[in-house]
Amino acid sequence: MFQYYDKVVRGTEREDMLVILEFMQIMIGQTFSFLNYYKEIPVSYDATLLSVENEMAEFSVHEYQAKVINMEKKTLIHSHRLSSFPEDIIGEAFYVSSSKKRVILCNFGYANIRSDMRRFVRVLLDNPVEVELLFEDDFLKGNVKDLSLGGAAISTMSAELLVPGLDINMFLKLPEINGSSRCEVGMSATIVKVVGTCAPFICYLEFHAEKHSQQQISYYINQRQVEIIKELKDINA
Repeated sequence: MFQYYDKVVRGTEREDMLVILEFMQIMIGQTFSFLNYYKEIPVSYDATLLSVENEMAEFSVHEYQAKVINMEKKTLIHSHRLSSFPEDIIGEAFYVSSSKKRVILCNFGYANIRSDMRRFVRVLLDNPVEVELLFEDDFLKGNVKDLSLGGAAISTMSAELLVPGLDINMFLKLPEINGSSRCEVGMSATIVKVVGTCAPFICYLEFHAEKHSQQQISYYINQRQVEIIKELKDINA
């Protein structure tokens, strides 16, 4: 969850928490917009503030929100329109019950939610999707870790050919829905950055896909979203 926001400190962490709790004291009964991520899919529902005491706040939440909060042990709260502060809020989970649709949060702080700036829906892949990167005189194979219409993070065992800013051609080998065959999607891409000091390395790519390739990727992402949402629904937490 840490990649989704930046922590913001206005005074001290303790002072910030007390100011947030003071604001929440006068907001009992109001709704707040929560945000979590499950396998890169945003889970965001309204939550109603029920009570504030002992430096904790109890909320009535959606069942799915409670499930993801229970996994991440935190939740992000979008800046409230009635707040005098523009910052978003992060709170840690003290108690979570998806069956009761209740969460109790503590250790509040300010945050700047960065994931809202995403232009495309991103999905985490449970099963490897092979990718082949083509260079002038060589090629490199890898596996896709997460995928969006605009790009991907791939895992490779070598970074020797991976130069940030370099334009390359590539083939994504997306599995068909029936799982019995693969669909090769060709496009050009730019290497954005490479992370890691030893294998496996993570390479971030920006796609420059034509319309047909975009449609193929979009279809796969939509199917993956359906799988993730069903999986979240079936989680017992």
